[in-house]
Amino acid sequence: MYRSRRLKQVSAAIFNQVAAKKQELQKKGREMIDLSIGSPDLPPAPHILEQLQQEVAKPGNYGYTLQVSDEFRQAVAKWYNARFGVTLNPREEVLGLLGSQEGLANICLALLDPGDLVIVPDPAYPIYHAGPILAGAELYPLPLVPENNFVPQLDRIPAEVADRAKLMILNFPSNPAASTVTLDFFRSLVEFANKHSILVLHDAAYSELAYDGFRPPSFLQVEGAKEVGIEFNSLSKTFNMAGCRIGYAVGNPFMLKALAEIKGHTDYGPFNPIQKAAVAALTGPQDYVRATASRYQQRRDLLVRGLNSIGWKVSSPKATMFLWAQVPGGQDDVRFTFDLMERSGVCVVPGSGFGAHGKGYVRIALVQKEELLERAVELIAKSGLIS
Repeated sequence: MYRSRRLKQVSAAIFNQVAAKKQELQKKGREMIDLSIGSPDLPPAPHILEQLQQEVAKPGNYGYTLQVSDEFRQAVAKWYNARFGVTLNPREEVLGLLGSQEGLANICLALLDPGDLVIVPDPAYPIYHAGPILAGAELYPLPLVPENNFVPQLDRIPAEVADRAKLMILNFPSNPAASTVTLDFFRSLVEFANKHSILVLHDAAYSELAYDGFRPPSFLQVEGAKEVGIEFNSLSKTFNMAGCRIGYAVGNPFMLKALAEIKGHTDYGPFNPIQKAAVAALTGPQDYVRATASRYQQRRDLLVRGLNSIGWKVSSPKATMFLWAQVPGGQDDVRFTFDLMERSGVCVVPGSGFGAHGKGYVRIALVQKEELLERAVELIAKSGLIS
């Protein structure tokens, strides 16, 4: 039995190895604190849970849903207008997804042919590379470097690459580097896309996990953005509904229609009770969203302060649920990750798992309660790996 060549190209070996090492140590009775996976540990707001409970009890809610309801589309449009001042046509400019990752994978199948070129960030969340590869496309890794605060420099993309590229995938606030941009960057992105006839996929999954008064903008706030791209968002991080697998894409109607056609061949819409809970989340009180961001900010402050106090110099990001930390003393990031698990029981993700330009960094997720984060700092300090 053999796997396909395309599947071999997107192996998640390092992530599987980290998970396997964690399990191995746990079986030996080792205390483990997992800061590797970006899965929210906080629950949804009570009004969301109540809506879900009510809908699950209705016998009529267990049939197929071919797509999302008009109610869901209207809720997304209303939320986008309230949050970003962006007007969306619910029928043509909003498409429901089984989480934004599913949409990012399927849009590549909808728009790309084998041999097409896609500009992708490096380092990047794995689906930004895997989606185009599974569609048979070629990648141009766009370096994200500390000298530019992990924001791409569009003017440094070679002209022959820009002219050939069909798609560009970006993500702000970003995973894994936790970098952010202003609306001016998105203006330059729309100008660049128009100049080179590139379609843009922007993932805004962390738009509401922002700190210190920062409010991340939407790509669609820029005039002309709908003509060149779409934006993905999710209820996973904003509303702590990661396991519900519900998200959406908004923007260019042609791109959304192509995505809808692919989905029509491969999946159905989200479970109706989850759609109803999502509507409650989008249209209900947003104070819980702000409280969630505040909680993550407290965790960020605690962990950044703690790590710096033991000699691990870590910067404080303005958004996301991650710290992007340079490995102390220039150690190899993969070796450091496994040594850290062995010596401290703390799990992180090596940056090279996100691309060549992630080498020398690790991603640390703020997904444990404050007392466990404090314990993690204590264990890291005792590991002897920070000098």
